[in-house]
Amino acid sequence: MRELPVQLATKLYGAAELIADQGLDNTKIDDIAEASGVPKATLYYYFTGKEEILAFLLKDLLTAIAGDVAVAVSAEGRASERLAGVVRAQLGVILRNPASCRALVGDLGRVTRLPELAAALSAAFYEPVEKLLREGAEDGSLRRAEDPMSEAVMIFGTVTIAGLMEAIMGAHREMDAIANGVARLLLDGLAPRSPGATGA
Repeated sequence: MRELPVQLATKLYGAAELIADQGLDNTKIDDIAEASGVPKATLYYYFTGKEEILAFLLKDLLTAIAGDVAVAVSAEGRASERLAGVVRAQLGVILRNPASCRALVGDLGRVTRLPELAAALSAAFYEPVEKLLREGAEDGSLRRAEDPMSEAVMIFGTVTIAGLMEAIMGAHREMDAIANGVARLLLDGLAPRSPGATGA
């Protein structure tokens, strides 16, 4: 894939919602050209086909997630506090890019078969969160995970679906309220509190 000019890349984001709504299999290059305003010939100059266009959109999304998650992971504080920051960071990216996130979830099977995207997703989220879970076991703020990588994958899924439901339903709750709710669920779980326990 050739390097895209910024102006062209910005226009291409207009196709994310189309791909999210129809799925990549039901979307034609002609549809992407119409939705983005980028001529079909130009698309073929930069991409070999629609799968590569989806890969570009998702890689860009994962780059944004990676940057925000890295800031949260490297912040000061106990691992549990930084994990809450990771939730907030990922939700922020999702709520700013709902169409790309819907496309990611809709074609997640395809994404995992594209080595470059699978590696980008792992580097953007799974690996930093796995490290954070291990650090939490060491500092005593999180229980020791039997399989930290699997738990990192589950956290990604939980946060992604929570953010997408908010974006799709359009309830317009404050991001902090959503993030706090998800973080509370992840950190406290669903088990009932013992008698006399306090907290939200």
